[in-house]
Amino acid sequence: MINAAIVGLGWWGRTLVEAISGQSERMRFVAGSTRTLNDDVKGFAEQHKLKLYSSYEEMLEDPGIDAVVLATPHSLHVPQVIAAAGKGKHVFCEKPFALTKAEAEEAVAAVKRAGVALGLGYNRRWHPEMRKLREKIASGDLGVILHVEATMTFPNALFLKPEAWRANREETPCGGLTPMGVHAIDGMIDLCGPIDEVYCQSFRRVVQIDADDTTSVLFRMKEGMSGYLGTMTATGGGFSFQVYGSKGYVRLEGMTHVAGASSEERRTRLFGRCIFKPTQGPAEEWDAERLDVTRACLESFADAAAGGEPFPITLDEMVHGASVTEAIIRSAETHKPEKVA
Repeated sequence: MINAAIVGLGWWGRTLVEAISGQSERMRFVAGSTRTLNDDVKGFAEQHKLKLYSSYEEMLEDPGIDAVVLATPHSLHVPQVIAAAGKGKHVFCEKPFALTKAEAEEAVAAVKRAGVALGLGYNRRWHPEMRKLREKIASGDLGVILHVEATMTFPNALFLKPEAWRANREETPCGGLTPMGVHAIDGMIDLCGPIDEVYCQSFRRVVQIDADDTTSVLFRMKEGMSGYLGTMTATGGGFSFQVYGSKGYVRLEGMTHVAGASSEERRTRLFGRCIFKPTQGPAEEWDAERLDVTRACLESFADAAAGGEPFPITLDEMVHGASVTEAIIRSAETHKPEKVA
């Protein structure tokens, strides 16, 4: 059993705790720290038997904590990963891992030096429908892969207060890229390999905060297929992921993490209707299997921390994902296609 501490007790930090609290035989949360300590946070900690620390640094000194789980702003991830690794703690980091390749490489180097496990919260990789899609591509059932695309939307930016960290353009460049779009990018890397070039346009249409609400990205993979990602943060919530091949396409539909949804819904209802349309013959349609992908992802990290199977997202993929994010942000600024470092 891995004893873990949660860092950040906002709505997603609490969701991570709820995913395994009393439900996992591989990992449990025993402590926590947060920048905002109020009665609500204290009540949640008491309910889940978390020892609250006044600072992250103090918590890292606790020898009874094996691992830390970071549900903190992106700008804090790299220094927090390095600090935890320096204390011999395994680290699970919420996405995005980092916003630049150099920062990601710095964090990975610290983890390697310390010999600890590093996990990353791209939980959709664990969903049965993504696994089936991965197998369908590998088997050749879709033929030559031509194109992969995703659209991810939610209304959350309409309701953000200006003082919220996600309302800070420096923390969330390119609108829905970091809260949503990076999930789809990880899926593209997983299914299609490294990304070679990107072109992004991103702007604000309706939200009152200083952040973009409409973002679109074009991709070219090193293996030759193309890609597209669209994110919007000021409309109804939705999610679609499609892979087109010379023998047909697969479309997965579902939801994003809509503000106000229950913890269970955020963890288990990300995928809904699924379609396989071959180039000849009728379409096949089915309802997605249900799985708590948040718990599955955390337990996979716990297995790696305990010396079992390595975490499925490799360190190289983590660094590459940060490189792609960096290139997208740069393209939005230059209004030109940008190579991924």
